[in-house]
Amino acid sequence: MIEEVILVDEFDNSIGTMEKLEAHQKGVLHRAFSIFLFNKQGELLIQRRSLIKYHSAGLWTNTCCSHPRPNEKTLDAAKRRLKEEMGIETELIYKTHFTYKAKFENNLTEFEFDHIFTGIYNKSPEINLEEVDDFNWISLTDLKEKIKINPETFTVWFKIAVEKLF
Repeated sequence: MIEEVILVDEFDNSIGTMEKLEAHQKGVLHRAFSIFLFNKQGELLIQRRSLIKYHSAGLWTNTCCSHPRPNEKTLDAAKRRLKEEMGIETELIYKTHFTYKAKFENNLTEFEFDHIFTGIYNKSPEINLEEVDDFNWISLTDLKEKIKINPETFTVWFKIAVEKLF
């Protein structure tokens, strides 16, 4: 199946669609989402991206992140991908958004209008090994310290979102 992303303007108005890889090759602004799930201890569920991802492979990031498909609401896409990647179904709450642009070593560019969702979850995820290599629950204090010491082990968007949210 060819995955397409929703192209947007700087206000998140849809202006078309494009094949996902092409959008990353051309560095075109498109809609994305990032999910942050916390447990009752206030720890954040983070994941290490699969080693077969075409960018940011093996880096730690938020609970789940992806792109809505054409004609799919962002919240619906977030719930779909959370189930596909982490085996989790839970309520999500929209928090905020930000736009970022980052060029990667393989000449791909992420240029995303990223919607942030949060939620509560208190069990272990059932990770999809094609998407996720590992997971961990971490306090925000410990997370910020790890980002400070080893920023290269985390995804670009995750570091931006952590700074914006916490």
